[in-house]
Amino acid sequence: MKKILAAVASVIIAASAMAQDSGKNGFTFTEASELNIIGKLFPDTPNPYHRVDTCRFKGFTRGENEQVRCSAGLAVLFTTDSPAISVKSEYGYTNHGVNTMGISLRGYDLYIMRDGEWIYAASGGTDSKKNTLLIGNLPEGEKKCMLHLPIYSEMYSVKIGIRKGYDISPLESPFRHRVAVFGSSYTQGISTSRPGLSWPMQFMRNTGIQILSLGCSGNCKMQPYFADVLAAADVDAIIFDAFSNPDADMIRERLFPFIERLRKAHPDIPLIFIQTIYRESRNFNSSNDMREQAKMDAGAEMMAEAVKKYDNVYFVNTTSTGKGHETSVDGTHPSDMGYKAWAESIEKPVLKILRKYGLK
Repeated sequence: MKKILAAVASVIIAASAMAQDSGKNGFTFTEASELNIIGKLFPDTPNPYHRVDTCRFKGFTRGENEQVRCSAGLAVLFTTDSPAISVKSEYGYTNHGVNTMGISLRGYDLYIMRDGEWIYAASGGTDSKKNTLLIGNLPEGEKKCMLHLPIYSEMYSVKIGIRKGYDISPLESPFRHRVAVFGSSYTQGISTSRPGLSWPMQFMRNTGIQILSLGCSGNCKMQPYFADVLAAADVDAIIFDAFSNPDADMIRERLFPFIERLRKAHPDIPLIFIQTIYRESRNFNSSNDMREQAKMDAGAEMMAEAVKKYDNVYFVNTTSTGKGHETSVDGTHPSDMGYKAWAESIEKPVLKILRKYGLK
């Protein structure tokens, strides 16, 4: 009996080894930075998957340093005729928050273009340095692909795998212009199920406008050093989710100096501020309700003055609340459907503003 069990175990181990060897030898890998990475504020960061060079820009807290080195909002564009696509990663910092799917925090989100539209194809997490199959049995012919990178992980390496004997090439970006977005956990995409479902990424796919995301969970408070980053970026417009993290007093204290710092650097581009959303934790908590309403009131009051005081400054209302107030994950952050409602609610007014500046 022992001999039989040993023989069975040997077969299982051998089969497992063959499967791993087949996966390893069946793919060739290309570093994503050799393809076409979009969504970057600065194209020349030493690590191609960092959003900000933290050796160049100073003032960040330890947590903010981690966040701006994460790949939230970055995507890789490529074409391939391979029948299967995989990914192999090497991580630095990784986040393991309980209110966001691991696929979003540490995984990938693949879209493939069909009939001129980006259509969801596959998503999945990946262990460090292991080859993870995202999708197989793809149709023959060339596929135009976009792979959204993790929202809350620092990537040392992202390798895209295709079957041996097939080709992979950079895809020229179909997205227009360079529109930066600075904001809170909402902008980073906390509580999404996959990386492509934050409101900036949904807005980008819906409109064809390239979004350069600088979402930093809990840390978007109109700090001067964040203004310095945005001031140094080559952008056509900036959208601000600026009233979600600071309290009412901070909004009143910091808004005008923040605008003036950016207005000096970018005198001719639109600065579009959007109102923070209604947090569902307010529904039956009077303390939360008062605090959140004070923030919304401060934002609205200050922006009423700002649009009169400064040229090229705008204020847009937004919503993520659906019927029955069912679009929240944790009382603070929207679900994927809530972020969808957010992106759709600002689409028309933001596009109208951008058109005034020839950004169509």
